Formats: sequence, C-alpha cells, structure tokens
Amino acid sequence: MAPRTDTSLPARVHPSPNHGERREGARIDMLVLHYTGMKDGEEAVRRLCDPRAEVSAHYLVHEDGSILQMVPEARRAWHAGESYFAGERDVNSSSIGIEVVNPGHEYGYRAFPDAQVASVCDLAKDICARHEIPSWRVLAHSDVAPARKRDPGELFPWNLLAAAGIGDHVDPEPVTGGRYLQEGDQGQPVEALQSMLALYGFEMDIDGRFSDPTRLAVEAFQRHHRQTCVDGIADMSTITTLHRLLSLRPSAE
Repeated sequence: MAPRTDTSLPARVHPSPNHGERREGARIDMLVLHYTGMKDGEEAVRRLCDPRAEVSAHYLVHEDGSILQMVPEARRAWHAGESYFAGERDVNSSSIGIEVVNPGHEYGYRAFPDAQVASVCDLAKDICARHEIPSWRVLAHSDVAPARKRDPGELFPWNLLAAAGIGDHVDPEPVTGGRYLQEGDQGQPVEALQSMLALYGFEMDIDGRFSDPTRLAVEAFQRHHRQTCVDGIADMSTITTLHRLLSLRPSAE
C-alpha cells in the first residue's frame, strides 16, 4: 500500500528526512508559499531530500500540477529559515510550506503554468480549511524574510488564489506618480508607513527613518500586493494598497 498523504487531493509521498518536532504548543496558523529557485523540479526534489542541505517543505508542486508531499504536516519542515511574521519568530513551527517549482530570479524567472497554479490553489484551499488558517496569514516567503528572500515573486498570481478564496487580496491602486517616500527620508510620514508595515506583520522599528529594513519591507509588500512595480519606493499606489489591505483585517487581529 502506498503511503498516505495528509491531503485528500491527488498526491504522492516523496519523503524528505529534513524535519523535526514542532515547538511545543505551536498551532499551525500560517501557510507560506515559495518558489524552488532551481533549474528544474528534479534538482529541487533532490535538494529538499538531501540531509546536507537542511531544507525541506511539506509539499512541492511541479509545473505539470503534480503534487508531492515531502514532510508530514504534523512535523516541522525547514522551509522558512530565519523569519518573522506578526510576532512569530519560529515560523516553521507555526506553518505549512509549499514549494512551487520555478527557476526563480537566478535561473530565468518565468510565469507559473496554469496547471501548476490550479494545483496550488486546490492544495492551499485544502490546507487552509483543515487548519483554519486565516486569510491574512497566507504568505509569501518574502513576507516572512524580506531581507533574504524574493519568492515566490512578482509573477506569482496571488489574484487567482484570491479568486479561489485563498488569502487577502485587493486590486492594487494604479501607479500614477505623486508624493512618495524613499530611502533617506525621515519624519512622521515615514513613521506612519512603518506603523502600517508593522501591522501587516513585518518586523519593523518605528523610528521615522526610511532605512534599508523599511525599503526591504516595502519591496516585499510590492512583490505580493503591487506587482507591477517593485522598487522599494512607497508611492501613493503602494501606501493606498497597503491601507486597503489592512482594512480587511478583523479588528481583533
């Protein structure tokens, strides 16, 4: 008998040895999406199963839409690395990780095929339903590690996931120019921006100085929610989109 997966979707088990115990008392309340960032899916699978690499994910979705489960959901996969979101520093203990096969920015970043996106949508919807993951905690790797990671990147179709009922999404405000904040700026407007970025979930010193951490958080937000221009500049399009997105959050959160 073939090993059983945690999902009821068509999938097969391809076990990785790279996992451990979740932190005691940790609740699965985040879903983190990645791209593999390797030349092809086979190379990605080898790396995610290599004990020397010390990386893994619960699931991998190939470009043809086929799904592998590599780590049981009850276990702590090693997908997020050094990360932070909304007060949580051990993101791996509180999350499920999905690797989406794509060469990424270093190997010829390209659009995600329709069959792959459909499988990611189905899998994400299944995971979120079973673990009751809030929509605002369906995240990009870049959301939880903005200083280190860019995946799944500005080509990932978050709008299609939202159409399937997964994650928070608003149509981004068009880029029209006007007032903006950028690296080197200081003052109360920067402090207000930093406060909104912290509410989104980024680790953020609210000091009124637009330095590198603020720029990286703005870039990460743009990669997820204002994908047409990822430049780290907080223009009115970015700020308005961020404000609209925060307005979707339940007041208790």
